[in-house]
Amino acid sequence: MNLIKNLNWRYATKRFDTEKKLNPADLELLKESIRLSASSYGLQLYKVFIVENEKTKLLLKDVSWGQPQITEASHIFVFCNYTTVSEKNIDEYLQLKASVQNLKIDDLKGYGDFMKNTLLGLTDEQMNSWTAKQTYIAIGNLLAACAELKIDACPMEGFEPEKYNKILGLNDKGLNAAVIAAVGYRSTDDKTQFDAKVRKSSEVLFKTI
Repeated sequence: MNLIKNLNWRYATKRFDTEKKLNPADLELLKESIRLSASSYGLQLYKVFIVENEKTKLLLKDVSWGQPQITEASHIFVFCNYTTVSEKNIDEYLQLKASVQNLKIDDLKGYGDFMKNTLLGLTDEQMNSWTAKQTYIAIGNLLAACAELKIDACPMEGFEPEKYNKILGLNDKGLNAAVIAAVGYRSTDDKTQFDAKVRKSSEVLFKTI
């Protein structure tokens, strides 16, 4: 599998080449890999902000523990989970599903009621935790797609979400910055690219029952 070869190639890039930027075609492929990610019930209760503006990157670096990836990378992908979920969100998904799959909306009522009964009773804390987990599925797809395209990436949790929310105006949109990824091309000065990949063995990691 080329995927396995490419996953061995990738690493969490610490320093990026500031002179190299993603081309528009590759950026669209990365966006599509996120769009096609799996999500619970297919609801996709998140939004992805793609930051390429240098002034905004500087602001974000200040609230990302000063990590150089934020300003050196070509683009910063900010995965933002919904902070609340309403009947409207579920109904909009059902309308989309009916349209795409050529179904009658009435035939989806049972499925819709099941989702509403399951999700709308969650506490705010439970809902935030659940929607934030969905972003991690999406960022996994992004990392795999980057590896396939020989584009470097670094998933990052080292930032202050509440300050990201303020800088990007997320609170007013009902969104919260959950996880980010710096994307671009590795610098020749990044010594970590030469480190051996450290992973548990298959014997330790897997158990067949």
